[in-house]
Amino acid sequence: MPTLQDANPFVSIVTLNWNGTDVTCEFLESTKTFTYKNYEIIVVDNGSKEDPTEKIIAGNYPKTKIVKSPVNLGSAGGNNFGMRHSSPNYNFVFQINNDAEVTPDLIEKCLAPFYEDSSIGVVCPKIRFHHNPTVIQYAGFNKMSMLTGKTTAVGNLEVDNGQHDISGYTYSAHGCAMMVKREVVDKVGMMAEKYFVYYDESDWSARIIKAGYKIYYQAQGLIFHKESMSMGKLSAIKVHYMTRNRIYYMRRHANFAQFAVFISFFSLLTVPKTVLKFIKNKQFVHLKSFINGITWNLTNSKHSTQ
Repeated sequence: MPTLQDANPFVSIVTLNWNGTDVTCEFLESTKTFTYKNYEIIVVDNGSKEDPTEKIIAGNYPKTKIVKSPVNLGSAGGNNFGMRHSSPNYNFVFQINNDAEVTPDLIEKCLAPFYEDSSIGVVCPKIRFHHNPTVIQYAGFNKMSMLTGKTTAVGNLEVDNGQHDISGYTYSAHGCAMMVKREVVDKVGMMAEKYFVYYDESDWSARIIKAGYKIYYQAQGLIFHKESMSMGKLSAIKVHYMTRNRIYYMRRHANFAQFAVFISFFSLLTVPKTVLKFIKNKQFVHLKSFINGITWNLTNSKHSTQ
C-alpha cells in the first residue's frame, strides 16, 4: 500500500457561504497555514443576499475558487453542488464548515488513516469550540438510538485533558469537518438533499457504513468550530427540520420492528411532551413547525432524496 507521501493525493475542500462572508474569509485566512499543498478550495455561495466574490478575491486566498447557487440549497445540497464543481482529478473531498478554523497539519492528519486501512471511507478530526478552545465538541459519535432517533457526540462539552486522544472507528461523521474518499462518493452517491439541514451527515454516514466502509475519528487532527457551546433559543425553523428529519432518517434506516418501537415512543412521549411545552411557553409558531415537521413525512417518500 502506498504511503501518503508517495501518493500525494489531490484534496478538494468544500465550504459553504450563506450571508457570512466575513466568517468565510476568517476560515480561508486560517487555511493559509496549511502545510499540505496539493489541494483546492471550493467556496459555494449558497444564495447569499450579497455577492461575496469581491471580498474573497481581495483576501488573496490561494487555490480558492467561488461557485454560486442562485438559491439556498441547504447544507446537503450546497455540499453536493461544491463536489460537482470539484476538479475532475480529485482523490478526496474535505467538507468543512465556513465557521471553523483549521490547524496547519489538518490535511495530513486526516489523510493518514486512509493509508493504514483501505476500508476507511471517511475521517473526521477532533473538534473543539473556537471560543472555548479547550472544550471538546466532537471526538466521535455514539451509536444512533433506534428508540429515540437521536445520537450524542463523544466528549461533548468536556475539557480536553487528553481523555479522547486515542483514534478509532466511530458511528458517524460530523458535518463540520469530514474527509471523504472519492471511491465512497462514486459508490454510495452524494448527500441526500431532501434533508436540507440536520441529519444529512447521519444519513450519509449510515449509507457509507452499509456499503462496507468505516468511519474514523482522527484524534491527532484538530479543528476549531465557532458554533456556540449553548445553542441558545430554539428557532422555529430548527424545530421543523429537526422534527421532520428525525422521522425521515428513521423511515430510511430503521427496520420494521425498530420503526414500530420508535413511532410508539415518539407518539406516546415526544409528541405530548413537546406540544405541552410549546403551549405552556406560548410558542405557537414553534408548535406549528413541530406539527408540520411530522406531517411532512406523510406526503414525502422515504426513497426520494431530492
